Amino acid sequence: MKPSDQKPHVIIRHCDEYDPERIREIIREGLEILDLRPRGRTLVKPNLVMAGEGFENAHTRPEFLEGVVQALRDRDEGEVSELAVGERCGITMPTRHTYKQSGAEAMCKRIKVKRYFFEEEPQVEIPLSHEGRLRDYLFTPEPVAKADFFVNAPKFKAHPWTTVTFGNKAYIGIQDDRHRLIDHDAKLDEKIADLQYIVQPSFLAIDAIIAGEGRMLTPVPRKLGLIVMGNNQCAFDAVCCQIVGINPFTVDHIRMAHERGFGPLDLSQIEISGDVTLEEAQKRAEGFEVGLVRVEKYFEGTNITAYAGPPPRSEGKDYCWGGCPGAMEEAIEILRQVDAELDDKMPRTHVIFGNYQGDIDYQEGDQVVFIGDCAQWRGQLGDELVSVESLYRHRSTLDPYTAESEDALRKFAKVAGVMRKSKNKSHIRLTGCPVSVTEHVLTLGQLAKATDPTRDLSAAFAYLQWKGAMGLKALVGHRYQVKGETERGQAAPTDLVPVKPNADADNAAE
Repeated sequence: MKPSDQKPHVIIRHCDEYDPERIREIIREGLEILDLRPRGRTLVKPNLVMAGEGFENAHTRPEFLEGVVQALRDRDEGEVSELAVGERCGITMPTRHTYKQSGAEAMCKRIKVKRYFFEEEPQVEIPLSHEGRLRDYLFTPEPVAKADFFVNAPKFKAHPWTTVTFGNKAYIGIQDDRHRLIDHDAKLDEKIADLQYIVQPSFLAIDAIIAGEGRMLTPVPRKLGLIVMGNNQCAFDAVCCQIVGINPFTVDHIRMAHERGFGPLDLSQIEISGDVTLEEAQKRAEGFEVGLVRVEKYFEGTNITAYAGPPPRSEGKDYCWGGCPGAMEEAIEILRQVDAELDDKMPRTHVIFGNYQGDIDYQEGDQVVFIGDCAQWRGQLGDELVSVESLYRHRSTLDPYTAESEDALRKFAKVAGVMRKSKNKSHIRLTGCPVSVTEHVLTLGQLAKATDPTRDLSAAFAYLQWKGAMGLKALVGHRYQVKGETERGQAAPTDLVPVKPNADADNAAE
């Protein structure tokens, strides 16, 4: 994909309900205006991070996804060799389960469109050579690498780690867990910017009919009645940011992608059209609650007190926005969804992140949890002198080739072992970088003796299907991870021209 000489174009349309045929019509009209037709291997990536009861507003709705797929069929002139939907869901759950819980599985079968579970596909190597990269190569599912016409169909949401999750942020779903959790820490924004080099969308359409405020997995629903479409990911995210009143230059992963040449953020360089003006869209989203709340503030007024020191100096940050603190915030909201009495059940608990040097307001009988490899603290817990040392390993010691996968079952076993060993001790230590949302859920749930959200037999069945499918593939020579350069589709980005940092940041806010 080469950058166009024309201005990127973003279209804002009104749509007040999840009517697949109406969505199909709007998307088709957007494709016509942008003069786009699918071709070759056409891959649609929704946001299916989590689904099911309590997560209804976390994902791209199946009605929306159906409208996108059918509109692409309407625009096909016989040049599409494969039309498919693909995603890797979140928190180490089987994507099979999320497809089913969201309704996407039934929809794909009904309209007869192929679907990929990205963790069950070969993970292929993508070399990187740009300045400022975290690594020299990344891994992505083969269908992503080979896409010729890539369609990003995210959900319009806030995010506790990255402020918002629109087009660029949704790229976390183009990696399987063992690869996506590498650099999912204080360098998360840099990681997201690096992921842009894998593939670029020819078309974007975001589900903003009912948006999600405040959080990522359990967002508060906000009726916006909008579908936003575009042909450039940075320009698209810039307009979405403006809708919720944010200067896109203040969202690091979006700014970094812009600086590396993926598209403009200045509204004067973006064509905006549609039956809803930007000003009207901004009125609909007035007061929209975004993420990025420090963990200490998040737990004020609850039985949990959070203490956050800085991550290691090598990270160059004073707070780990992309790691454990945000995972803790998401975890407590998941538990609140399944147990209305969670906050009353939770004992006085202290959670410590990073290199914290202050006091802990400890009382006899309190629970104390040190979270993450970089947690450090020395002081008194009652009569005991406690010294917690950093276990942090510099990211240069981590290699995607040798990364190990910790699926949900392994995380259950890990947390069970930690809780067993910590019984009758003054504190608990959870290791990892980052400690996943799943591990936070399991730990907090056990401390509060809360309703267990993991006892879902349908998820267990999907887990067995996943492992069974991978076992059968291994028997016939399927390799999970493929070393060396791979075939790339036409959606791979080329001829990027970096721009001067912050050259037009002020204009973008106008």
